[in-house]
Amino acid sequence: MKTSVLGAIHVLGMAKRCRAKVLQASTSEIYGDPEVHPQPETYRGAVNTIGPRACYDEGKRAAETLVMDYHRMNGVNVRIVRIFNTYGPRMHPFDGRVISNFIRQALYGEDLTIFGDGSQTRSFCYRDDLVEGMLRMMDAPDDFPGPVNLGNPGEFTIKELAEVVIELTGSRSRIVYHPRPADDPERRKPDITLARTRLGWEPKVPLREGLRRTIEWFRSIDMAHYRPPTPNY
Repeated sequence: MKTSVLGAIHVLGMAKRCRAKVLQASTSEIYGDPEVHPQPETYRGAVNTIGPRACYDEGKRAAETLVMDYHRMNGVNVRIVRIFNTYGPRMHPFDGRVISNFIRQALYGEDLTIFGDGSQTRSFCYRDDLVEGMLRMMDAPDDFPGPVNLGNPGEFTIKELAEVVIELTGSRSRIVYHPRPADDPERRKPDITLARTRLGWEPKVPLREGLRRTIEWFRSIDMAHYRPPTPNY
């Protein structure tokens, strides 16, 4: 959280001096484990401030606060986008995200690991769609600082995602279940009404097509080259 907040302060100070435009890449995590579904930008979230995920969630929430304070008090030209789960070619095979984990495990013939019973949902946005939304936000009128949700409203359970990855990779991997982490959101789906009306934006790449492109890229690389080094204590 300290890094996120201090980084925001430094960037906003520079933007104030240089009269630059700032894009704050916020996150759907600011909604926590939501009590409203789907999540509109007006929803203030349900974050456990002392939970194991709180550092990231609260850091992003505090950064949004700073961005809007600099906008109101200093006239800094800002944009806030709340990014939902994003995936696509060139994502790191060991970044810990669910799609990269599943694809890597399937291609290696390993068990696909689901934390919980797999009924929790997520909405996955292909990278090209996200970039298009961010560009449109930066080109939007200055009287629209956001925040605005950028994500794909298609909602899938984690189990459904695992099954599609196994199908598309042709893997013989099994699905195994482990205990679910504390504060893991039960449901996640963006309300993108604001992005549609103010930016003329909505995602175009369906999940299966995006996964095919991502799997093709994973097949083309040497994943061992990306493996994190073993710590030498």
